Amino acid sequence: MCDCLVATAPETRDGTALFAKNSDRHAHECQPFTQSPSSFHAPGSTVRCTHVEIPQVAETYAVMGHSPWWAWGFEHGVNECAVAIGNETVFSREPLEERPGLIGMDLVRLGLERGRSAREALEVMATLLETHGQGGAAFGPGEAGYHNGFLIADPSEAWVLQTSNRRWAARRVQRDAISNHLSLGAEWEIGSRDLESCARAVGWWSQPGRIDVAHAYRHPDVPGRISEGRLRRSRELLARHAQGLDREALLAILRDHGAGGPVRLPGGTPEEESYFTLCMHSEPIGTTTASMVAPLAAERRAPWRVWISFATPCTSLFLPVYLDGVIPAELARGGAEPDADSAWWSFKVLQDAAAADFPLHTPAVREAWKGLEARVETERLQVEAAAARARRSGDPDEASRLLTVFMARIWREAIAQAREIASQLS
Repeated sequence: MCDCLVATAPETRDGTALFAKNSDRHAHECQPFTQSPSSFHAPGSTVRCTHVEIPQVAETYAVMGHSPWWAWGFEHGVNECAVAIGNETVFSREPLEERPGLIGMDLVRLGLERGRSAREALEVMATLLETHGQGGAAFGPGEAGYHNGFLIADPSEAWVLQTSNRRWAARRVQRDAISNHLSLGAEWEIGSRDLESCARAVGWWSQPGRIDVAHAYRHPDVPGRISEGRLRRSRELLARHAQGLDREALLAILRDHGAGGPVRLPGGTPEEESYFTLCMHSEPIGTTTASMVAPLAAERRAPWRVWISFATPCTSLFLPVYLDGVIPAELARGGAEPDADSAWWSFKVLQDAAAADFPLHTPAVREAWKGLEARVETERLQVEAAAARARRSGDPDEASRLLTVFMARIWREAIAQAREIASQLS
């Protein structure tokens, strides 16, 4: 599952584009946050993705993102060019190809490693999709795969890309969201050459004029309650900020539980639309396991920070990470089994403790985080200013060191506090 949101520069309070995503996976699927530097590659090199090996390009950009422990690719992430991408499961009438291919998370990472802009990343991903297809386990090792939708953004524009096997369509957006169903109508701008001919050949589209992608390709037997309510809710919350969105507004949207706001209310069953909130606690369908909010500034006078959280955002906190520094090892740790040294598992323990009584515990958890959040914000401004001065004086290594030390300290404190809060709730 998942939900992605974007607001381009004209739609935000300070003129900086904003990207946000909740990654919804199996509740116990650890999702570390990993980092990869820019690299040059020898002619003839290949790269091993989750299921297949493909030709490598001459240069790849520095990237970081959340990745399920078993996958090569990212659920969402950013690159050094301030491109952000996230993917979504979508359900097409077409059966997924049986042979292994690139899964959606691979395409996210490949788009980031190879794209200097949102449009370039889209073209990279579309070409790879047509060449290698999408197939193989994507819900977890040994489980089913799925078709994908993507939100791709940079400081100046954003694109929605939706796929069905090797076919795809895309359009530009200003302020929008995507969820777990095909939502592009006839307003798509670019697409694969066989997008319409395939739909007509099998009888999914017979009307004259431009093909409505969602009408033609969307699977009719997948219950709309799983994603339609979340998409409607995210678009409604985006529309409430007519005077401009900011980071705090997007954090609140990612934590949204409908009538409960940041608090999950008891009751409800998977047969009800209200069971599937933006901050998902919706097993067996999915649970939010990682989140990101990324400001995408055209000019970066200070070090560029991206805000991430682990486990459900309603019980977690968002702290900054910097591509110009080295992220703490605890963020990249974690596998199938609980790991006391993993950031993800530490916040998952807190989530599970709060789950005993969300209406009682969530407000207490949110209150407990306020002191650390305030200190981090004050210190962040000071550290970023010092790093910017170091960079201006020609010492990028010192700038990187300052950011690396800062990240290590604040995340170490947050992990320790998560454990302490969890012990108090137990």
